[in-house]
Amino acid sequence: MEYKKLTLSEKLNIIRAGVLGANDGIIGGAGVILGITGATTNNTVVFVAGITEMLAVAFSMASGEFVSVSSQKDTEKAVVAKAETLLATQPTIVHDEIAIYYEQRGADPKLAARVADDLMTNDALKHYVQIKYGIVVGKYLSPAHALVSSFIASISGGIWPLLSVILLPDNLKVIGTILATLWALFLTGWLSAWAGRAPIIPAILRNIFTGVLTMAFTYWIGTLFK
Repeated sequence: MEYKKLTLSEKLNIIRAGVLGANDGIIGGAGVILGITGATTNNTVVFVAGITEMLAVAFSMASGEFVSVSSQKDTEKAVVAKAETLLATQPTIVHDEIAIYYEQRGADPKLAARVADDLMTNDALKHYVQIKYGIVVGKYLSPAHALVSSFIASISGGIWPLLSVILLPDNLKVIGTILATLWALFLTGWLSAWAGRAPIIPAILRNIFTGVLTMAFTYWIGTLFK
């Protein structure tokens, strides 16, 4: 079986979907669980609410990613089809746009024209689409990748606050859930930054800040119904 190497945009699509799924699973789960815990200590109620929320978020995130990336893929294909038609009917326009692209980046006009000549005779569609739209022909974003990444990440993230509130004794439920959530957010921030080769500290701090804000607000709302 031939191995298909993913492009950077395809890898980033998977990372993005995974980070969003994990964050929603963690923060959403912690928010619902702490909100319920603020109102009741009944383990059955907390468990049912937590497991239902975890699955609902996972399916919602996965389906949302699938629909969103499918729309983006359709748009990319439509752009390529439009470029293909332009290349077949008005190749001079394509040639001139390629030449202008290189001129704007400092190439001599004559050199830019020669480069355009070469590219027009060697897979012109591929070069034109990549230059004008940043799309690699045949390397479209995968809705399936986004769906699977988001679903698995959401479940993996949401399980942390759920297990902590179910397994810990009543006097440790709240603090245990908070600590488990912060740890999960720390891991998600670190892994996403590492995978995307981005600054690690800002990614971690963003995750933790939004998590703390969500947990504090939802727990407070829960106490209003106690």
